[in-house]
Amino acid sequence: MGRLFGTDGVRGVANSELTPELAFKLGKAGAHVLSQNNNDKPVVLIGKDTRISGDMLEDALSAGILAVGGNVIKVGVLPTPAVAYLVKHYKADVGVVISASHNPFEYNGIKFFNGDGFKLDDEIEDQIEDIIIRNTDVNSHITGDKLGRCLDADEDALEIYANYLVSTIDCRLDGLKLVLDCANGASYKVAQMVYEKLGADVTVIGNQPTGLNINKGCGSTHPEKLQEEVVKQDAFMGLAYDGDADRLIAVDELGRIIDGDKLICICAKMLKDTGELKDNKVTATVMSNIGFHKYLENLGCTVDVTAVGDRYVLESMMKTGCVIGGEQSGHIIFRNHSTTGDGILSSLQLVKAVLDSGRKASELSDEIEIYPQVLKNARVKNENKSKYSTDPEICEAIKKVEAEMEGLGRVLIRPSGTEPLVRVMLEGQDVDHITELAQDLAKLLTKRFG
Repeated sequence: MGRLFGTDGVRGVANSELTPELAFKLGKAGAHVLSQNNNDKPVVLIGKDTRISGDMLEDALSAGILAVGGNVIKVGVLPTPAVAYLVKHYKADVGVVISASHNPFEYNGIKFFNGDGFKLDDEIEDQIEDIIIRNTDVNSHITGDKLGRCLDADEDALEIYANYLVSTIDCRLDGLKLVLDCANGASYKVAQMVYEKLGADVTVIGNQPTGLNINKGCGSTHPEKLQEEVVKQDAFMGLAYDGDADRLIAVDELGRIIDGDKLICICAKMLKDTGELKDNKVTATVMSNIGFHKYLENLGCTVDVTAVGDRYVLESMMKTGCVIGGEQSGHIIFRNHSTTGDGILSSLQLVKAVLDSGRKASELSDEIEIYPQVLKNARVKNENKSKYSTDPEICEAIKKVEAEMEGLGRVLIRPSGTEPLVRVMLEGQDVDHITELAQDLAKLLTKRFG
């Protein structure tokens, strides 16, 4: 068995790679590891998205938790960030989300949060994984009153989360015409509820989940229908979430995409204007566009750069005190409000930023020049994936490419975490030119290490 935990929990095709048997083991091992300092029965909060496999995995996971004496609170279909928030509200020891985020419906995933609403450190994931791989029996078959039980939530979890989101902005949205795309996923009820509480005039698409249509031709990864609807409705803006609603991609009033890099820039400017941008600092990953960096530099901000993955963005933010960070894909963390990316929360902050500016979303977006990106894969042997960084020929070739772009672009080369590939990404102003340069670098990498 390879490593179970990826960059965002355990994920795979449901009932094939992510089986009920594995979910049961994850329930046992996760509850055991995350509640070792608790003398009482640990309480585990479980939420899920709309996939057909969610019920199967929820029941298997719950059985594992109950078998080690943990109690379970099932809060039903809710976004990932809702679980991160509610685990603290209910004073639970552990939060678990059953979701495969933006992946197709046949996939599913299981990710854990600790009692403070943070994703798990690598070391804790390793402890859970070690128990499963070694087939360690952590409960020694306890019986009688030591077994756990399913508890009813005292209050309506969806309403609690919706009210929390409403509290994160200090303005009303009365009559504001917005279009929401909920990806037929976890936000299909709560997003509309939040915006209607604030008085917005809302049109919602992607809110008819069948268990089989999550992310299918909709949501943040497929915003084409949203773009059409915004123009058709003559709306102020469109807001698209992914399957578990921890990402946001927006659409301006002209029907054009505003990606994660631009969203962060627009919201960072708002925070700077209100004096809330601590140390004028923003956090982003190595994949953030050079145009993103140039805009923030002109704004008088500095950018801390991390590895790809919102967990690494958050780790950096916690160390520096930075209040906003995220990824091009639309994972955005507002640290004053949340411990993880939250698509609905991010959309509220974006709408507020546009309203506060007194301008149109398109005007704010056009101020940020996003440079074209080209990505090419070099097929190499697995054992050679990291050798490029010290290879003289490769290093010289990268220097030549950088010199050729004369400071108006950049080269990013990184090994794939899951495949025998090295990814070559170039940014620049001339798409044809950077495509040719990227292809040449990829061919050289394959020749040297394939």
